[in-house]
Amino acid sequence: MADQLKRELSNRHIQLIAIGGAIGTGLFLGAGQSIHLAGPSILLTYIIVGFALFMFMRAMGEMLLSDTKFNSFADITNEYVGSLAGFITGWTYWLTWIISGMAEVTAVAKYVSFWFPQIPNWLSAFLCVLLLMYFNLLSTRLFGELEFWFALIKVGTIIALIIVGLAMVIMAYQTPYGTSSFSNIYAHGGLFPNGAAGFFMSFQMAIFSFLGIEMIGITAGETKNPHKTLPKAINSVPFRILLFYIGAIAIIISIVPWNKLDPEDSPFVKLFALVGIPFAAGIINFVVLTAAASACNSGIFANSRTLFGLADRQQAPPSFQVTNKKGVPITAILITSSFLFIAVLLNYFIPNATTVFVYISTVSTVLNIFLWTLITIAYYRYTKQRPDLHERSNFKLPGGSKMAVCIIVFFIFIFGILLVNPETRIGVLLAPLWLIVLALMYRQYKKHTRQR
Repeated sequence: MADQLKRELSNRHIQLIAIGGAIGTGLFLGAGQSIHLAGPSILLTYIIVGFALFMFMRAMGEMLLSDTKFNSFADITNEYVGSLAGFITGWTYWLTWIISGMAEVTAVAKYVSFWFPQIPNWLSAFLCVLLLMYFNLLSTRLFGELEFWFALIKVGTIIALIIVGLAMVIMAYQTPYGTSSFSNIYAHGGLFPNGAAGFFMSFQMAIFSFLGIEMIGITAGETKNPHKTLPKAINSVPFRILLFYIGAIAIIISIVPWNKLDPEDSPFVKLFALVGIPFAAGIINFVVLTAAASACNSGIFANSRTLFGLADRQQAPPSFQVTNKKGVPITAILITSSFLFIAVLLNYFIPNATTVFVYISTVSTVLNIFLWTLITIAYYRYTKQRPDLHERSNFKLPGGSKMAVCIIVFFIFIFGILLVNPETRIGVLLAPLWLIVLALMYRQYKKHTRQR
C-alpha cells in the first residue's frame, strides 16, 4: 500500500469542480426566499458577497501555489497559524462535510420520492452513499468525471433559464403578472423595498449559497499542473457569479416581479412553467437531485483528503494515510462513508429526519465561515512571515495583507448578522462547544505524540 495521492484531475475537472462549488442547491430552491427577503437588492448582495469570496479564493490560491508541499488549506493554517489551527481546520472541515453530507443524502432520498413515492427514504439514501463510496474508491479521475457532469447539468439549466428569460423580455412576453421587462427589477418599490434590514439579512442567504466554494483548495494535491489550472479556475469565479447568480435572478424578477414570487417555491420551476415547458417541476427536481448527489460526492472526496492530510501531519490515526494502487485514500473514504450511513439510520427510524438536520446544518455553516476566517488570518501571517514567497508569487491577492484585513472584517460582519437573526443564532452559540471539544482532543493528541 502506498501513501501518496496521484495528480489525476485535469483542467476541465478543476474548472467544473470550481463551478459546482459556486452553485449550490440554494440557487435552485432557495432563490425565492432570498428574493422575498431583500427584493431586487439581492443582486447587490451577490455582487458584494461574490467580490469578498473571490478575494478570499485569491488569498487561498496564492498560498497553495507558494509551496507545492501544500495539499490543502489545512496544511496552510498548520504552517502559518500553528499546529492547533491546522488541527482545528482539518477536523472542523471534516465535521462540516459530514453534517452537510448527511443532509444532502436525506435530500437525495426526498427528491427520489418525487418520482418513486413507494421507495422508502432510507433505501434511497443507502443506495446513494453506497454508489458514491464505490465511485470514490475507484479513482480520483472518476470523482472528477462525476463532478464534471453534475456541474454541467447545473450550468446547462441556468443557461437555459437565462436564454428563455431573455427571449421573453425581448418579445415583451405577457404573463399573468404583466409584461416581461427589465423595468420590473426597480418598478415595484425600488431596489430596497424592504429597507436596510431586508438587505442586510439577505447576506446570510447569499453566504449559504456559496458554501463549498473553497472545495478547489482540497484538490491542490491531486491537480495536474496546479500553477496553470488553479489560477484559471479561481479567476473565472467573478464571471460565474455574474452569470449564474446575478444573471439568473435578474431574469427571474424581470418576468415575475419580486413581490409575486412565493418564497416556498422554486422560481426556476415557476419560470419554466410560465413558458409552458412540460414537466418543469420534474426537470428542476432532476437538477436538484444531481446537485445534492454532487454535494455528497464532494463531501466524501473532501473528507477523505482532509483525514489523509491530518494523518500526514500526525494529527489523526496513521491508517487514514493508507492509499490503494489507484492513489486513493481507501481507509479515509470508508470511515467518511460509514458516518454518512448514520443518515440512512436516521431516515429509517425518523421518517421526517430533515428537521433533525436544521439546527446541526446551521452550526455547520457557522463553522464553515469560521474556517474561511482562519484561512484568511493564515494569509495575513504568510505575508508577514514569508514576504519572500509573497514577493515572488505570480498569483498575488490584490491589496495583499490590507485586503486580507478587509475580508476578515467582512466575515466578522457576517457573524454579527448570524447572531442577530433568531433562526441562525443557535448556530453561532453552539459552534464554540465544538471548538472546546477540539481543544481537548488536541491536548490529548499532543500528550500521545510526546509519549511516542
